[in-house]
Amino acid sequence: MAKDKVAGGGSMIQELFRIGLYKRSQGKVARQVTFAAAAIVVALGAYRMMDWLKVMLDYPMAAYAIAAAVLFVGCWIAYRVVNYPQFADFLIAVEAEMAKVSWPTRAELVRSSIVVIIVIFALAVILFSYDIFWNSLFTKLGILQEVESVTK
Repeated sequence: MAKDKVAGGGSMIQELFRIGLYKRSQGKVARQVTFAAAAIVVALGAYRMMDWLKVMLDYPMAAYAIAAAVLFVGCWIAYRVVNYPQFADFLIAVEAEMAKVSWPTRAELVRSSIVVIIVIFALAVILFSYDIFWNSLFTKLGILQEVESVTK
């Protein structure tokens, strides 16, 4: 049987209408960032829908009202989803794991970035030289034909 209940004791529909927060003091940053990302997606969707509704409806104020309602409902659902017990436990665990990560210092990051950029340019030069070599070899063997200059 599928699980109908969540860790907090209610169904998903009941969770959407709760006011309280699940494990309020844990995983705050992960929940806030996840909510902000979801709210941005909802806001962009409501904005695009408002533009579409202004064209489709004769009364533009209805487009604003519908978009505002969608924005409110979407943000409420996003807020409740990040406090849904199973998802909130996941976000709490993510934040705990991120605290364990050994982040590089600024100097290490700059050195590593410089190494990556130099290696990318070196590989580009090597691949370019291979391309020139094989192109000239295949042209001399008659496998490829020389391309005439486009500008005359």
